Amino acid sequence: MTDYWQKKPLLIKQALPNFISPIAPEELAGLSLEEEFESRLITGSTTSRQWSLTQGPFSEATFETLPEKEWTLLVQGVDRQLDEIHDLIQHFDFIPRWRFDDVMISYAAQGGSVGPHFDYYDVFLLQGNGQRHWTLSSQFCILDNYLEGVPLRIMDKFVPEQALIAEPGDVLYVPPKIAHHGVSMSDDCTTLSFGYRSYSIQEMFDNLDTHNTHNQYYQDPIWDNTNTPALIPDSAIQVANKTSEISAIDFAKFVTKLDTLDVQILQQFEYTQQGIEFEPGQVYQLHSACKIAYLLLDKEIQIFLNGLLIKIEETDVKKLIDFCNKRTLSANNLPNLAQQLFNLDMVYEI
Repeated sequence: MTDYWQKKPLLIKQALPNFISPIAPEELAGLSLEEEFESRLITGSTTSRQWSLTQGPFSEATFETLPEKEWTLLVQGVDRQLDEIHDLIQHFDFIPRWRFDDVMISYAAQGGSVGPHFDYYDVFLLQGNGQRHWTLSSQFCILDNYLEGVPLRIMDKFVPEQALIAEPGDVLYVPPKIAHHGVSMSDDCTTLSFGYRSYSIQEMFDNLDTHNTHNQYYQDPIWDNTNTPALIPDSAIQVANKTSEISAIDFAKFVTKLDTLDVQILQQFEYTQQGIEFEPGQVYQLHSACKIAYLLLDKEIQIFLNGLLIKIEETDVKKLIDFCNKRTLSANNLPNLAQQLFNLDMVYEI
C-alpha cells in the first residue's frame, strides 16, 4: 500500500490461484442483450487508428455480423446483478469498500482492445479467461492527447514503458493517470475490472473557486483498513481537508451517495419485493447496489447508507460494525435495523 497504491502499477501473478471465471464469454454476450445492463461494443486497432463505438442493448444478430478479430464487448455493473461477481469484491477489501465503484467485464476477440487510454480512478484488472498483452506508460497522460474524430478518448501519443502478459488469476493494478493498453492474445479473453471512484475536488466542494481546483482529485491516505472495509478512518477526512474543510459527516454522505444507475437498480429491486413479508429470525443481505460506510466518533457509531445518515435504535456497536463490514445482518441480533432496512427495500433474505 505504501509503495504502489495511487503511485505505480503492479502485476500480481496468480493473485487468485487456479481462478475460474464465474462468467464465460457467451454468457457475457447474453447479458448485453438485456436492458438491465449497460453495454458497449468497440471495434478497431492502433494499427488502423479507425475506431467505432456502439451502445447496447444488442441483439443476437449484432454478434453474427462482427468481424473475426479486433473487437471488444464491455458490460458495466455486472456485480449489481450477479452475486457470484459481487462476491469477488471481497478479495479487494484491503481498500475501503465505500471507495469501490463497480465491476465491468470485457470480452475481446483476437487483437481486440479499447485503445491506449488513461483514467482518473484506480482499477484492479483480473484476468478471467485467455491472455491479454498489456503495455503501460506514464507519458503524455494529459487531457488534450487524444485522437480527434473518434467516439472514445483514445490517446494519440502513446509511448509504452512496460509490457506485461496477464493470464487467468493474474491481477494488474493500474493507478490514476497511468496509460494502459490491453490487447487480447486469444479468442476467449475476458477481463474483470474492479474500479474505484475518483472524487474531483469540484464535486466535493460545490462552492470552491473552480479555477484553483481545476482537475484536482482527492488522494487517498495510506490505507490500514484490515477487516474493516466500511470504516471511514480519520486519515481519509484529514486528506479531504487538505483542500478545504469538510465535516466527517458530510464526507461520509458524499462517498456513499448513489449514482443514477444504482438508484434505478434499487427501484427495480423495490418492485420485485412487493408482496414479500419480513421474516423475524432470518439473515438478511444488503443489496449490492447499496453503499454503506460508518464513522466512529467518541466511541459511538454513525452509519451512512446511500448518502444518508440513518437512525439506529440498537446500541451494540460491535454487531453494528460487523453488519457494515460484512453487509449481512441477523434479524435476531439486530431486529429493529433489519426491519427498518427491509421496509426501505435495501436488504433481502438469504
